[in-house]
Amino acid sequence: MVKKSDSQQERTNMEDLKDKKELREKGQDEIVSLRNKVFYADSREVNRIDHRDNQDYLNMNEQELKKQSMEGFDDEYNNIVDYIVKITRQIWKEKDIGLIYDTYSTDIQIHKGRINSHGVNEVISGTLQTLQAFPDRKGSGWSVVWSGNDKDGFFTSHRGRSIATNTGDSFYGPATGKKVMFRTTADCLIHSNKIYEEWLVMDTYHLVLQLGYDPIEVAKIMAKNTKKLAPPLNFGLSETAEVGLPPKVYVPEHKGFEIGDFMLQVFNRIWERRSINYIKEFYEDNATLHFVCNRDLVGFNEIQGMFISFFASVPNAKVLVDRVTCNKKETDGEYDVAVRWRIQGIHEGTGYFGAPSGKPIEIYGINHYKIKDEKITEEWFLFDGMEVLRQIHMETNEDEDQEDGVNTSEDGNFTGVS
Repeated sequence: MVKKSDSQQERTNMEDLKDKKELREKGQDEIVSLRNKVFYADSREVNRIDHRDNQDYLNMNEQELKKQSMEGFDDEYNNIVDYIVKITRQIWKEKDIGLIYDTYSTDIQIHKGRINSHGVNEVISGTLQTLQAFPDRKGSGWSVVWSGNDKDGFFTSHRGRSIATNTGDSFYGPATGKKVMFRTTADCLIHSNKIYEEWLVMDTYHLVLQLGYDPIEVAKIMAKNTKKLAPPLNFGLSETAEVGLPPKVYVPEHKGFEIGDFMLQVFNRIWERRSINYIKEFYEDNATLHFVCNRDLVGFNEIQGMFISFFASVPNAKVLVDRVTCNKKETDGEYDVAVRWRIQGIHEGTGYFGAPSGKPIEIYGINHYKIKDEKITEEWFLFDGMEVLRQIHMETNEDEDQEDGVNTSEDGNFTGVS
């Protein structure tokens, strides 16, 4: 090995310091830019639905209805929450599939994990295929967190659950006759009566379990069917954890409690830095976390255990916060919050996703929160476990596109339920 001269070594050290300085500055820029991802609205401008079911909501007295400026929207919609609740019910419960043409942009983009669909025809197709398999699907809307206006566009994060009976053949296999329940959350960008972009997260792992299928085998088939739609990830350590540099500590911009700062601190301390002990600072003593597969976790110990198991699968993963939406409620000190997030990392640890595969994976999720007296009192934690398993079981050998007895059609991009 050739030994470097002192001057060469000094230049190398200076270059290393420069690189690290640039990374530190980049990290600080990322923290500053987080504030640009926080949005606010006052829920007193709309009719909230989380204390009503859809039927109760639709039967409200005329005097209760709150009117927002809805220029460009059909006259029947009183405010943006009203819009979301009514079109969801009309399409799914009333089977008015044609309403999709009126409420979705022609070139709508829908993101389901790493699989994206484009165009209103894909929305029509996915809706028909879902209703064919689950014709009695009934959705219950539990919360709509929102921001924006009719001039610049609205944003909504709609949390609900679906109850349905599998009486028709589906993407997953022959009809089972089983009744299922699964949670969904959809983030939408809306302008002038049309949805232009949607991020959809569903607990399809729970759905597959209830249907009686093996999630691993289903994931393998999904991986083969979607190989061209979502090729295997090829990022490495540099795109996940920054080598040698710990995640920055987020410093609040405001003195005292401020809901946007609070949520960014939660994700920075617990999620990015894995300081699980901060759960005792940010959560109420008997907080309830509604996890995937209809699991309810109550109190510090159960919530801490979930976070440890979840991050043990991707111990060096990078956490990306895409959007934080905060709604002030009628009572001072109470908020509804929606956070859309991503986690990029190598599946290199034993944890929630089983034995390590060494595969790069990206987990997409949307969480909803209730905040009261500066503490999280309730949380809905949602990601698509089947999408993660699909990435884990994605074949990397281009010669293994076919397997006897497995449908490997590449047509379309419908991958389960809508």
